Amino acid sequence: MAPIPGSGLAKGLAVTLRTMTKKTVTEQYPDVQPDLPPRTRGVIGLFEENCTVCMLCARECPDWCIYIDSHKETIPAATTGGRERSRNVLDRFAIDFSLCMYCGICIEVCPFDALFWSPEFEYAETDIRELTHERDKLREWMWTVPPPPALDAAAEEPKEIAAARKTAEKLAAARSEPRESGPRESGPRESGPGEGDA
Repeated sequence: MAPIPGSGLAKGLAVTLRTMTKKTVTEQYPDVQPDLPPRTRGVIGLFEENCTVCMLCARECPDWCIYIDSHKETIPAATTGGRERSRNVLDRFAIDFSLCMYCGICIEVCPFDALFWSPEFEYAETDIRELTHERDKLREWMWTVPPPPALDAAAEEPKEIAAARKTAEKLAAARSEPRESGPRESGPRESGPGEGDA
């Protein structure tokens, strides 16, 4: 059966009429800030104190948009006869957000928790060359990172926290034990059964 001429136009107009009667859901940005989900991927914040310049983030980045420069610093020996140690000192940490595809691999592979997702998204520039943000800007974004979600109340306690709690309880119990007055006598030890019989 051949389609009726103009039926497509009538269907399109019907969709338009249905849409016209609905309430608009447009957010009035920038007057009203959007309510973003807690795990929004905005920009990457850098917690510089945790960075050991291991270069894992730069090596694993599929876009090669992370630039890191560092130098080695010699730490003198802590004791006499000890040997000097060397450590990496971060000079530059920059991310080119014009290349970044927000995959999150750099954050996943960081072994020292130096990189975090920040929900900040207002960093547009008029010049694409200004989208390379240095460590000072990345550090500013670090303070906008939301706290991690609370643990499930039914989940079992993490091993690290359980071990720390047990140690703290032992120390508290040792401190609260009543101390004996006076020094202990160091007399001869009584031999038990089977001891001293040669």
